[in-house]
Amino acid sequence: MVPEEIEQRFHGGVDAGAERWRATPKYPVYVISKGRWESRKTVRALDLLKVPYSVVVEPQERDQYASVIDPEKILVLPFSNLGLGSIPARNWVWQHAVETGARRHWIMDDNIRLFARLNRNCRARVHGGWIFNCMEEFVDRYANVALAGPQYWMFAPSLAAHPAFSLNTRIYSCILIDNALPFRWRGRYNEDTDLSLRALQAGYCTVLFYAFVQQKEPTMTMKGGNTDELYKGDGRLRMAQELQRNHPHVVKISRRWGRWQHVVDYRPYAANPLRRAED
Repeated sequence: MVPEEIEQRFHGGVDAGAERWRATPKYPVYVISKGRWESRKTVRALDLLKVPYSVVVEPQERDQYASVIDPEKILVLPFSNLGLGSIPARNWVWQHAVETGARRHWIMDDNIRLFARLNRNCRARVHGGWIFNCMEEFVDRYANVALAGPQYWMFAPSLAAHPAFSLNTRIYSCILIDNALPFRWRGRYNEDTDLSLRALQAGYCTVLFYAFVQQKEPTMTMKGGNTDELYKGDGRLRMAQELQRNHPHVVKISRRWGRWQHVVDYRPYAANPLRRAED
């Protein structure tokens, strides 16, 4: 099925035939979490959808999470308080997924409130895990999709027209990753953007779905996670500077909305072509 046909299917109302799709993802789902056993936004969202998942936590917080989450759903990291943000946990998850034999894995931040279907300019909250399987089925038709995931709710406003998906841009917060990629997470800051850029620079494609969206809590509005470790003081400027050092040809630093921001030009990768799995 070519992208144009997928576009027609998504905008033609995939909800009406949702029974065709698996109720749960076929690839493992990991939620990396720290200091958020009370809020556990993503866990609540996945529970509502009846999606199986593993919560990945540091050993000193295992008991707090086990008091509110089924202990069988908890994976305990072999390290704690490294001061490196989520990177070590993300790479541990990647290796864990490889060892399960899965072709891909989902990795999610722990501050996602809900998932929704965008169709005919209407964002409707979904109540089943089939949306993940829809994204998986699309991605598996192609041989060179490195990363995929749903767009942010706030970037898919109902008053604007949107495609079913956009190619070759950044994928954030809820990411379907090809386990065979020849690189891993690195650095301390902007790891999602960095990984997206490295994949695109290597000639892979990324798929950002507008047909499905996630509503995430804004950065720095919740305790726990990276808020305490990375974002204090001039953390946002350091984040932008690190990304610019790694990708100086496409990253600029700008001050917007009263804070420092990185600005990425994805146009050099717009022509990265999707390749059919059988090609």
